[in-house]
Amino acid sequence: MRAPSDAPPVRDRALTRADVAALPGGTALIDCDLEEADLSRLDLSGWSFERCNLRRTDLGGARLEGTRWQSCRGAFAGFVASDLGEAVFAASDFNNASFKRAALEGARFSGCKLTGADLCDLKAVAVHFEETLLIGARLRKHDFRKATLRRIDLSQADLRECDFRLATFEESSLREALVEGARFEGADLRGADLGGLSIADAGRFRGAVISRDQAALLLDELGLKVL
Repeated sequence: MRAPSDAPPVRDRALTRADVAALPGGTALIDCDLEEADLSRLDLSGWSFERCNLRRTDLGGARLEGTRWQSCRGAFAGFVASDLGEAVFAASDFNNASFKRAALEGARFSGCKLTGADLCDLKAVAVHFEETLLIGARLRKHDFRKATLRRIDLSQADLRECDFRLATFEESSLREALVEGARFEGADLRGADLGGLSIADAGRFRGAVISRDQAALLLDELGLKVL
């Protein structure tokens, strides 16, 4: 990973691929417009992006280890097969972005919007989500084992075959999520919204811990009454 650059940050510029490629390693971009720029396969490790417009920017296959993304807007951005090891995303909106097949080992998302994002087939170990919207996101087969999910909204997300064993949910939501084949043994779901489950879904939470109030709500949604 490149060390941060000693060069001054680049501010308030619309940048093309050629512009970015000409900048020194570890550059900081602030309030820059990279909309629809092709930055695929570039080595941008150690760079930082603050309040940048990355809408539909193509970063596929790029080296982005140790990058910092603060208050950026990147709807429909492409990170397909990029290397985002130890990257930090904070207070950024990457709705409908694609991280498919990206390497996210040690990456962190805090206070972000990833609504509708594609996070399938990640090469990820210990990726951390906190206070992040993942509504309708695609996370099939993701490993959340032993994770603490704090204020994570997974409503309507594709969580099929995910591993939530021994995970802890705090002020989070699984409402109407697809959970076919997911594992929840030992998970603490007392801090999760479990609304909208079907009878088949309820059985998938076998071995998990839920509260009495959640149990009553599940029975009510399943059309069962306890007398």
